[in-house]
Amino acid sequence: MTKRWALVAVAAALALAGCSSDLPDDTPGGGSSGSDTRKSEFFDQAEYDRQLAFRNATPQGPDGKPWEQMLEPEMVDTAKFAKPGGKYTLCFSNAAVDNPWRQVGFKTMQQEVKLHPEITDFVVLDAEAKDDKQISDLQSLTGRNCSAIIISPNTTATLTPAVEQACASGVPVIVFDRGVNTSCPVTFIHPIGGFAFGANGAEFLKEKVKPGGKVLALRILPGVDVLEQRWAAANEIFAGSELDVVGVEFTDGDAAKTKSIVADYIQREGEINGVWMDAGATAVAAVEAFQDAGVDVPAVVGEDQQDFLRLWVDEGLTAVAPTYPTYQWRTPVIAALKILKGEQVPKEWVLPQPRITTDNVREYVKQDMPPLHYAMCGCEGMPGYPGPWK
Repeated sequence: MTKRWALVAVAAALALAGCSSDLPDDTPGGGSSGSDTRKSEFFDQAEYDRQLAFRNATPQGPDGKPWEQMLEPEMVDTAKFAKPGGKYTLCFSNAAVDNPWRQVGFKTMQQEVKLHPEITDFVVLDAEAKDDKQISDLQSLTGRNCSAIIISPNTTATLTPAVEQACASGVPVIVFDRGVNTSCPVTFIHPIGGFAFGANGAEFLKEKVKPGGKVLALRILPGVDVLEQRWAAANEIFAGSELDVVGVEFTDGDAAKTKSIVADYIQREGEINGVWMDAGATAVAAVEAFQDAGVDVPAVVGEDQQDFLRLWVDEGLTAVAPTYPTYQWRTPVIAALKILKGEQVPKEWVLPQPRITTDNVREYVKQDMPPLHYAMCGCEGMPGYPGPWK
């Protein structure tokens, strides 16, 4: 099976701090304008093709539980990790809870743990988006009595040796969300991936924006593998279209900065016909910039956070929401228990990655949830919902 455990990443914390990053020469940076048709070093044709094909694949697993489903799995034997009798100590090294997506995901993971009485202790160390702290955290966890270690890496290349050391301890290791450059974990869990996300948004704009229309691409950070994949896929599709990408700008995920950038482009270009985003947390701010300017809101790519979904429905936006579902935070706990029971798991556990369209957006609007709650949490049927997520 073809696997892409990860692409080289640069720490998001460095980018936020304004430090230099190892951006490839062909990656457009903040302040750039005009379409860049060169392929990013993060573009991998085989992986791009695989992810786009996965979008139409039929998942295996229980209906209505996408966090337990898998796409074209290659199962591996885990008998050597079996620990009969239960009473497991599950350990989790988390990159951070520094944004709403990670906060919703972590709450979902905590509630998943509560569903399994055989987990007698859940040890969590938060790396606070710092590589050096996560390396230290992993060293600490390998010295504890962990039955299994779950890792969401802060960055790819820097954390790879630490993950390999954790694997060498003999404790089963489960990696999810972001990858590392090693296949030593028992399983790597993730939705389809960044190429699928980026392509979904770019294909939508190619369909909705007339040839020659002006597209503004808004990105969060450079050098983060999944985000670079998203832009690499979009850039590939835009390069093969008649759309004019007039700018590619980094927003740092800041709503005020996003609104300012969009306002500047409206004034500079006269009109913007489409907005592509590599993550949708500031999609509402982008829309508000058009509203404040008194012009029509163009076709826009957002994500599955509630504030955007509500605005979409209320304003009748032309929009799409690719997703990177937070329900994936349930899967590592489920996988850890399967491994500790000696059951097979996929070597690469690829989860479905739905998208929200005009046809189904109303199904995901939850008026009683916080504005930045993510609709694809897979948490609605969990005990106590919606309390822990409010």
